[in-house]
Amino acid sequence: MPTAAELADWDLRHFWHAFTAMDEYEPLVIERAQGVWLFDTEGNRYLDGVSSLWCNLHGHRHPRIDAAIVEQLGRVAHSTSLGLANIPAVELARRLAELAPGDLEHVFYSSDGASAVETALKMAFQYWLQCPSPCPAKTKYIAYDHAYHGDTIGGTSLGGIERFQALFAPLLFDVIRLPAPDASRLPAEIDPQRGADHYLAELEEVLEKRHTEVAALVIEPLVQGAAGMILQPAGYLRGVRELTKKYNVLLIADEVVTGFGRTGRMFACDHEQVVPDLMCLGKGLSGGYLPLAATVATGEVFNAFLGDGSQSKTFQHGHTYGGNPLAAAAALASLDVLEQERVLEQMEPKIVQLAEILAGLQDHPHVAETRQIGLIGAVQLAADGQTGNPYPAELRAGAAVCREAIRRGVWLRPLGDVIVIVPPLSISSDELALLGDVLAASLDAATLDEPLGTAVVQSDA
Repeated sequence: MPTAAELADWDLRHFWHAFTAMDEYEPLVIERAQGVWLFDTEGNRYLDGVSSLWCNLHGHRHPRIDAAIVEQLGRVAHSTSLGLANIPAVELARRLAELAPGDLEHVFYSSDGASAVETALKMAFQYWLQCPSPCPAKTKYIAYDHAYHGDTIGGTSLGGIERFQALFAPLLFDVIRLPAPDASRLPAEIDPQRGADHYLAELEEVLEKRHTEVAALVIEPLVQGAAGMILQPAGYLRGVRELTKKYNVLLIADEVVTGFGRTGRMFACDHEQVVPDLMCLGKGLSGGYLPLAATVATGEVFNAFLGDGSQSKTFQHGHTYGGNPLAAAAALASLDVLEQERVLEQMEPKIVQLAEILAGLQDHPHVAETRQIGLIGAVQLAADGQTGNPYPAELRAGAAVCREAIRRGVWLRPLGDVIVIVPPLSISSDELALLGDVLAASLDAATLDEPLGTAVVQSDA
């Protein structure tokens, strides 16, 4: 068994971490986990305040999910989905069809959220070539400023966050870009109660002019995650669905972050009774255990791909590990936990408690704003909380606060100067209170008691 020192050395020498400045990275190697706690090779424990990048729903080592994977391992670990099925993947497809809104009932598997989005883009493109009334000119996509849809070429093209896009600009395709529908940053002359109307008018103006060339609009419903948990005005998502139907444009809902209870409903679309044409799922689909994603399509979309081999209507796309039996077994067990442990019903007191924690931080001199939907919270840092004047980017205030939190036993990861709070849905009241206390102390330590530093354990992206 390697020593902690050996593992740290190998980590530095050989493990290239995602979204991490490797010249500044300090090894932090996790050995095991239990519930909401991570334990490193030095024996330290950390409350997992970001659900291992927003995907761990029920805490680590949930006995029901562990058992489901072990049981499936005794049958078959992997079989291809190209012309074959396996029992867990079939059962999961049925369960997802039952849970998804409306007539979203055809499930195409992949391994991660970015791939689920890429799948949806190609489905939408091919749909317009071979639907009952073909529209081959529909080759464009509408996306938003500050959007994030993964790091494939298609997902990066849709994305609207410069630091993820700029370097790769020569590789990307053009999209029709709309301003982010940000509920808290409306023009001064717009009544906040009419925020949705304002942004919907912008959308309709674009659709009126360009709908004949638009294959689909892609949206993170209710909240833009990697943008810093930016919340949309109430009613906006519903209005988007109505306008895309009016102008004959497909709607792709990227529920990779928001799916499976994060917002307090099973899906974010459920809040406004919206049925998209394609829904992308990932992260929490397997409970945060194994790589698994899905693109769920309506019958209307699916039927456009039916025909004998001579018609060449087959969806020519796929992933080696799509529908993996172990991952599907974990997902089925996760759905059982959601249902049988009444997870969504028990979230309300935790949602209220998180709201109280965020309210307590709102008056901090270096907090410009707090935001929340369900068990997703965000704290926007600023050099001056009252005016909202930001910190100079080179200070990397968010990373400094998270470094202090890690020292105090809570693992948090910033989005620039936004601290995100996305704990497992299983977090207890005491654990959530601890998270809040540590965050408050870390804000003070990083922004008041000592100067903001630049040495970080992690990148601020």
